[in-house]
Formats: sequence, C-alpha cells, structure tokens
Amino acid sequence: MRSSKHDNTAAGDIPEDNVEAEETVSDQDTAVDSGAVEEKIIKDLNDKYLRLYAEFDNYRKRIAREKEELIRYGNESLLYELLPVIDNLELALKHSSDEAGAGIVRGVEITLKELRRTLEKFGLSRIEAEGKEFDPSVHHAMTQVEREDMDEKMVAEEMRAGYLYRDKVLRPSLVAVSVKPKKMEEENDDSRVDKNDAEDPENQFNEEIEEEDSNG
Repeated sequence: MRSSKHDNTAAGDIPEDNVEAEETVSDQDTAVDSGAVEEKIIKDLNDKYLRLYAEFDNYRKRIAREKEELIRYGNESLLYELLPVIDNLELALKHSSDEAGAGIVRGVEITLKELRRTLEKFGLSRIEAEGKEFDPSVHHAMTQVEREDMDEKMVAEEMRAGYLYRDKVLRPSLVAVSVKPKKMEEENDDSRVDKNDAEDPENQFNEEIEEEDSNG
C-alpha cells in the first residue's frame, strides 16, 4: 500500500493542497476581472447620463429662448404688413391741400396719429434719418445729393421712413446721402493750379521772354 501511494505521486498526480490553492487564485483573478468590468460599466453609464442631461438642459434652454423670442417678436409680420398703410397715409397728407377737403385732411391726420400711437405700444418706432449721419445698419442709400450746407455722408433726404421693432430693424430707411459739390472742388483745384503756375520760376521766365519779344 505504501509503495502504491508513492508510485501515484511519482506518476505526476498533483497534491490536493496545491489544487485548492490554484482554485483560490483563479477565483481571486475572476473576482478582480469582474470588479473591473462592473466599474467600467458604471463609468460608461455615468458618462452617458451626463451627456443626456447636458443635451436635455441645452434643449430646455433653447425651447425657453425660442418661446421668449416668439412672445417678444410675435407681432413682427403683422407690423411689417401695416407699414404700407402708414406710408400711404403720410403720402396723402403730403400731397393734400388745405383749401379743399380740410375735414378729410384732419381726419387722416388723426387716424395716422392714433395708428402710430397704437403701434408704438407694441414696440414699433421710427428710425431717425434726415439730418443724421448715414448709418448703413439702419439706412439704405438710394442716391447721392450735392449739399453745400452739410458734411459728407449725412442723410440729406428721407425717401421712405424706416422702422425698428423693439431692438430689431423691421425696415431700413431709404435715404439720399450728402456729398460735397463737385463744382466747388473743381474751382478749388483750378485755383490751386493757377497758384502753382504763378509761383513756378520757369513760367515766370517764359512770361518775361514773351513780353520782351512783344515789345521788340
């Protein structure tokens, strides 16, 4: 019996103590791997949650901003469509005569005044133009006008009124922009040329020779 047991061990059988030790190490490795996997899953889920939360928060802010703009500028289309009505009433008053139809003229004035007052309550305001410095953000230049009494790039004439809807340009003003008169510039250029010629010694010498020849 003793020799048989010795032969089995010599034949390569692993002792039971070693087998149990290897199984314990294997279980520990499995536990470590399982813990790492669970930690990675938790981290991925947390990252996914944070991304979804950020996207939802951005969506909520965008909806709130759009809602605010809708409330603030909800009447933009209506006000824009009413601008030609104001234009026509202003033209009617501009070309009206005080002698004929004074009552009608007065009625148009009252109507226009009331219409402006009502639209101002909803954020409509007229852009200042004539006599102001030209501003391309609110003025649209249609032509240039020579003006001696104004500096360059000033609004010399308002052809059609422009309007703001709150802080937004609803329609730019159509204007004529002032420039310096060309005639005055040409006269100044000619005077400068004559002055330079008079001061040129060569011109003076040629004039003296011509004068001597004529006297001789």
